[in-house]
Amino acid sequence: MLKQLITVLGLAIVTGLLVILTNIQSSAVLPALKNTLTKTAQYSSNLKSPLPLPPSPTPPLPHPLPPTLTQWQDPGNSGDYFSQVTPSQFGYLVWSQFPIQVYVETPKGVSGKQAEAWVNAISQAVHEWNAYLPLAIVERPEVADITIVRKTPPLQISAYNKIPRARSAQTTYEVYTKNNVLLHRFTILLSPSQTGEHLIASARHELGHALGIWGHSPLQSDALYFSQVRNPPPISSRDVNTLKRVYEQPTSLGWFVARQS
Repeated sequence: MLKQLITVLGLAIVTGLLVILTNIQSSAVLPALKNTLTKTAQYSSNLKSPLPLPPSPTPPLPHPLPPTLTQWQDPGNSGDYFSQVTPSQFGYLVWSQFPIQVYVETPKGVSGKQAEAWVNAISQAVHEWNAYLPLAIVERPEVADITIVRKTPPLQISAYNKIPRARSAQTTYEVYTKNNVLLHRFTILLSPSQTGEHLIASARHELGHALGIWGHSPLQSDALYFSQVRNPPPISSRDVNTLKRVYEQPTSLGWFVARQS
């Protein structure tokens, strides 16, 4: 079998500054593409190699719109921020199998009351997005498409600022194959320092990324605004309009891949 070098291109954006990072790993397997998006709009990339033979992704094709988005109408013609959404190496981060399985890890090292409040806050954010894409909270992490964990994200260190900066959240994804289908999965880290409405807003924001909006809105009235605000907004019509446009785009994710020899 032909051994290949798989090159993964990661985009790094820190408050409007575009930095391109490239990692290369030599292997006879397809490294899972892992990309990172945080509240401070930073992207980074890493590589993993849990998979068999390198696939040749199907040329990007659109999937049928899920009924929830097909039925969505914005009478106010609010517009969108689709131009701010970045596709992955394999196309837009579109889910094609529903409901999307979400695992909410019960926090450890806190009281039962605190753990319950945290899980309830995350569950509320999941419920809000469920109105636009079918989501289901699952009890087993191994079957999850999206895993949400109460954990402090790694400190952010940029090439232009050597002082580490704390982050309130981090969303990463990785691309892999299963039964010759190209798939992806997400992990969301939410800082333990967040509580109440700001925790719900952070979960709402990061779930928006995990559902396919791999970018940020420039308007504070959108849930995917690039920074935290004093009074967090709900999911806006612009958020949903953007999500719908993402799901109208072609992608290699969710399609069969061909093994190369």
